[in-house]
Amino acid sequence: MSKATKIKGIGSILHDKGVAFRLWAPHAQKVSVIGSFNNWNGTQHKMQAEKDGYWYTNIPKAQAGDPYRFLLTTPQGEFQRIDPYAREVTSSVGNAIVHDPSFDWQGDDFQIAPWNELVIYELHIGTFNDREHLDQPAQFSSVSARLGHLRKLGVNAIQIMPVGEFAGDRSWGYNPAHIFSVEISYGGPLAFKQFVKRAHQAGIAVILDVVYNHLGPSDLDLWQFDGWSENDRGGIYFYNDNRANTPWGETRPDYGRGEVRQYLCDNALMWFEEYHVDGLRFDATQFIRTFQAEDVQDLPEGWSLLQWINSQIVEKYPGHITIAEDLQNNRWLTKDVGAGGAGFGCQWDASFVHTIRQAVIASQDEQRSLDAIRDAICHRDNDDAFDRVIYSESHDEVANGKSRVPQEISPSDPKGWYARKRSTLAAAMVFTAPGIPMLFQGQEFLEGGWFRDTVPVDWDQRDEFHGIVRLYRDLIRLRLSRDGFTRGLCGQFTQVYHLNDDRKIIAFQRWAEGGPGDDVVVVANFSHATYENYQLGFPSAGLWTLRFNSDWQGYNDDFANHPSTDVNAEPGDQDGLPWHGTLSIGPYTVLIFSQSAHPAV
Repeated sequence: MSKATKIKGIGSILHDKGVAFRLWAPHAQKVSVIGSFNNWNGTQHKMQAEKDGYWYTNIPKAQAGDPYRFLLTTPQGEFQRIDPYAREVTSSVGNAIVHDPSFDWQGDDFQIAPWNELVIYELHIGTFNDREHLDQPAQFSSVSARLGHLRKLGVNAIQIMPVGEFAGDRSWGYNPAHIFSVEISYGGPLAFKQFVKRAHQAGIAVILDVVYNHLGPSDLDLWQFDGWSENDRGGIYFYNDNRANTPWGETRPDYGRGEVRQYLCDNALMWFEEYHVDGLRFDATQFIRTFQAEDVQDLPEGWSLLQWINSQIVEKYPGHITIAEDLQNNRWLTKDVGAGGAGFGCQWDASFVHTIRQAVIASQDEQRSLDAIRDAICHRDNDDAFDRVIYSESHDEVANGKSRVPQEISPSDPKGWYARKRSTLAAAMVFTAPGIPMLFQGQEFLEGGWFRDTVPVDWDQRDEFHGIVRLYRDLIRLRLSRDGFTRGLCGQFTQVYHLNDDRKIIAFQRWAEGGPGDDVVVVANFSHATYENYQLGFPSAGLWTLRFNSDWQGYNDDFANHPSTDVNAEPGDQDGLPWHGTLSIGPYTVLIFSQSAHPAV
C-alpha cells in the first residue's frame, strides 16, 4: 500500500498498516484525531479535508483497543466528539475505541426458518436473567444460559430489544446514544457476537430491534456535531425545523440528507454483516414516514429511506426478515418496493393484540365480542397471511400503564384460576390464528406485574407453573406440526365457520393444501360455561383426533380436566359444511383437532 492510498470506510478502520480515520463534519475548519496513541494531543494527527465535508487521516501507530476522539475546530468553538460510527465506546459519554471486527464464526451458516414457521420470543437483555446480580443488568452471557429453556419451549427466533449504546446502565433501549456501538453494560460487541453464535448453535434466529425514528435524546454526542445548527436545533444529523419534533424530543434524523441516510442504512446493514443477525425490527416506523406539525403530515424522504434500506437488505441478505412496528395497519408497509410499498417482510398487528387482550380481560362473558375476535383472526393486510406478527403481550403492551395479561385479568389474584385460564386462552389464539406468533419474556410461566427495566424475570415461576410452560410448549409443537398432524397451522388459509355469540363459542379451520394431516379445526370457548353435546360442522368426514385441550389437568392441578374427546364427523349439513360432529368443551378452553395423514388400519 502506497503512502497516498486511502482506506475506504467511515469511522476508525483497522488495517495492516495502522488505523485509518474518516469523519463527516462539513462545517468544521480543522479536525484532528486525539487518543492514547498521541497522549490526546490535537496537534499530532491532523486530518485532511476531502470532498463533501469529509476528513481523513491514517495513524500507523494506532491499534485495536485504543481509545480516541475527534477534535473539531469550528466557528462555534472547539469540540471533542465521539466517532458517530464507533463500533465500541467506553460509555455513552466516554471515548470511542478502535474496534477489531474480526470474529471466528466457525462456519456459521445458520438460516432463519421460513416465515410461516417462525415462533418469536421477545426479550430484554437487561432483565431476562440477572438474578445473581440484582445491582447490575443481565448480560449477553447470562441470557445465553437460558437458551436451552427457549429451545425446549420450541421457540426458533428471539427478538431482542435494542442493544445500541444508551445513556446509563439500565434502559429499555429506545434512547440510543451511539447506534453503531453495542451497550457496554450488556457485555459489548464481542459478547453480542458470541451470543448470536450460541443462539444459532441452539437453532434460534436473532432479530434485533433498531431505533431510527429518533436518536437519544440524552447523552447525544451527535447534537450540533460540528457546531452548525439552525433554529437552535440539532445540526447536521437532524432536521432543523418542525420536522425534528418527535414524542421523544427534537431528535428526528434528517432523512433527506444523503449522509444521514447513508449513516442509518450503514447501521442496518452492519448488524447483518458484522453480527450475523437474522432480521431487524424497526421501532415506531409511523414516526419515520410521518411527522406531527399542525396535523400529521407525510415525510416522503422517510418512506424512501425505509424502501432503500429494505431493498439493500433483500439484495445483500436475502431470506432475512424485517419487521415494522407501525401499529396503524398500513398495508403498504409490507408491499414490495417495486409496487410502491416500504418492503417490510411483516408488521406488528395492533388490531389482533388489542382485540384478543380485551376479549380475555373483560370481566363479564357478555362483554366479549366474538365478531371482533373473528375479525382479528381473519385480518390480513395483503395476500400473505404471514406478513403480520400476532401476540397478546409485548414490551409496549405490558407497560406504560398496562400490566401482563394475567394481572389485567385478575389484579387481585394474577396467579389464580381466571388469570391462568383466560391468559392461556389468549395464547392459544396467538398460536392458532394465521400470522407469525410472538411471546414476551416470562409469558410462558405467567410473569406478572408490568415490564420495567429494573425488575428481572422471575424464573422461580417456571417451576411453580411448569404445567403452563408445558401448555405453551404443546401449542408451539402443534403450531409447527412437529408430529406431522397440524400442517394447516402453517398454512395460508383460514375460515371462521361457526360463531355463537350467545354461548361465546367460535370455531375455525386452518389449512395449507387441505386433507388429513393438514386440515386443523380450532374450537374456542370464551365463556365460563361448560358445554356438552355441542354440535358444529367439520370440513370432512371421519375421525377428528383431539390434539390439544387447554383444560387438561396436566397444565394445572385445578383445571377441570373436562373430558373432551375425539370427534367422529358424520354426513349432515352444519355451519355451511357437509359434515358435523358433537363435542364437549370446558370453560375458557381451546380444543385443537386434526385428522391423521396415515390412519391406523
